[in-house]
Amino acid sequence: MHTKYVRGGLLLALAAFAVGCNQQQPPAQSAAPAATPPAVVVAPGPDAAIMASVRALRANNVAALLDSALPPAELAKLKADWAKEMNKDPITDEDRRNFSEHMAKLTAPGAEEKMYAEIEPQLKQFEQSSAQQMPMMIAMGQGFIQSAIQQNKELTEPQKLQTLALIDATAKWAQTAKFTDPALAKQGIAVICKTARDLNIKTLDEARALNYDQAMQKAGIFVAGLKQLLSLYGLSMDKALDSVKAETVATTGDSAKVKVSYTAFDQPFTTESDLVKVDNKWVSKQAVEQWAKAKQREAAKVSTPANEPASSK
Repeated sequence: MHTKYVRGGLLLALAAFAVGCNQQQPPAQSAAPAATPPAVVVAPGPDAAIMASVRALRANNVAALLDSALPPAELAKLKADWAKEMNKDPITDEDRRNFSEHMAKLTAPGAEEKMYAEIEPQLKQFEQSSAQQMPMMIAMGQGFIQSAIQQNKELTEPQKLQTLALIDATAKWAQTAKFTDPALAKQGIAVICKTARDLNIKTLDEARALNYDQAMQKAGIFVAGLKQLLSLYGLSMDKALDSVKAETVATTGDSAKVKVSYTAFDQPFTTESDLVKVDNKWVSKQAVEQWAKAKQREAAKVSTPANEPASSK
């Protein structure tokens, strides 16, 4: 499981603000303190829930991102099952050796110069032999992704249109990004090596032994490094996150529709997100439906013997 990346005070402040806005001020003076009714915690609005996730990602705070995006029961299950899920798949001595060798290579003194010396011939070769084919390769990949989006039954038509527009903008960026530029390659290697050193994980067993909070902190370091690496080539995730605006356009009971607008690749984008309230918390409707399907699949596996098909009808 590759989870990515701690400022819980923001969410606490939002909750405190919501509570405070729904309580009466006490009288200026009183001979005896009046009985205080229990505080009623009011969930932040649907648009505030989305912006909480945006701010968490902007701060590279993966723990806060998951806390804002997951229903309470799902978040509790994620934390409770963390160690089991991290160690579910067995690892071999070869896995351990490869991991240790790669981390040692990235974190060794002078790693930046050694790595650039290794890839410099490859950059030149790619520039000479493959650079001209890049537009065609990108176009082929773009066509494959566009086809998959069109066939996706979980996306609404407006969501498909916006996603296709974003894919088109991403493809145009990829065609102009200077991936073989030596100066950018050196800077990118420096970012990768610094991120590896900041992670401070030497062995695969050490990585799998991280508890939930430790893993979230490491994920934040990874996200920060990824953002910095992409920004070198003209893709600023933070700039896009800073441009996000969310507006609740409709609320019916425990369902809401939120308009989300943002700027990416210097182009404006707008989409709509359906949210539902689960345990007094607004979360993505599509995510909740996907989690429900995943639970059904897990339940089916548990109830069906391994040597029998899931259904004989």
